[in-house]
Amino acid sequence: MSAKRLAVLVVPVLVLVSSALAQVNELSLTVGRTFVSTQTVPASGDPIHFGNPASLAVDYARLLKTHKIFSLYAELPVAYVPRMDLNYYPGGIPEDIGALFVTPSVRVNIFSGDSVTPWVSAGGGYGRFRESSHLYYPDGPNPGPTGTNTGVVQAGGGLDVWFWHNWGARVEARDYYSGVPSLNVDTGRSRQHNYYVGVGIIHRF
Repeated sequence: MSAKRLAVLVVPVLVLVSSALAQVNELSLTVGRTFVSTQTVPASGDPIHFGNPASLAVDYARLLKTHKIFSLYAELPVAYVPRMDLNYYPGGIPEDIGALFVTPSVRVNIFSGDSVTPWVSAGGGYGRFRESSHLYYPDGPNPGPTGTNTGVVQAGGGLDVWFWHNWGARVEARDYYSGVPSLNVDTGRSRQHNYYVGVGIIHRF
């Protein structure tokens, strides 16, 4: 076989192999909703209801190690809640809040390399709540804080389905367990669950 023909055969194989070896990064974007359970204010006995707003999440991950059917990733999930409406009959609370969660984590994928890959994730990091500058009731400026920092613990799971080359679909559910926003009333809580459920796309490169 001539050197030219050998090159024609070998080069495409090397390109495919190098491409496969280089695919250690993943980037996903999902859109969904965030859920926070109703909280009761002991002093009044009335509940604070939280809306279930449209939210989005971005996740960057890098493959660290593969063993049999398992893969270990370092990842950085970032969840953003633009506006969550609040409802509290006695009033005096912000009309809405927003949230940002940034939680470096580790993720374990099962059946790594297959077209359908379930996974679990855990980690922790930083969160920030934005409280509205306006009150829910009565109408007027919010006398309380309009920004609250908090630590966050993240735990979640999901499913990736690879349907075309290095592109796939992702379904995920994560609990961002954080401190509480400043609502101008005492709910008796120091922590709260922020459940995010979303669906979107994932790219491997």
